[in-house]
Amino acid sequence: MDKVKKIAKIVAIIVAVAAAIAGIYIAVTKIIEKKKAKNADDRENFVSCSCFDADFISETAA
Repeated sequence: MDKVKKIAKIVAIIVAVAAAIAGIYIAVTKIIEKKKAKNADDRENFVSCSCFDADFISETAA
């Protein structure tokens, strides 16, 4: 029984370390994805300037 308890403790420690590493990996990948998504939104929300269009009416020139 003593050997079984020692083996169980070792297995529990290995599982805990693996879970911690997996948690850190998931957290880092989510942070990286958020940063990439934030940079992608800048391009998506870009409004082009139509100042040189012939039929452009400025809102500030009223």
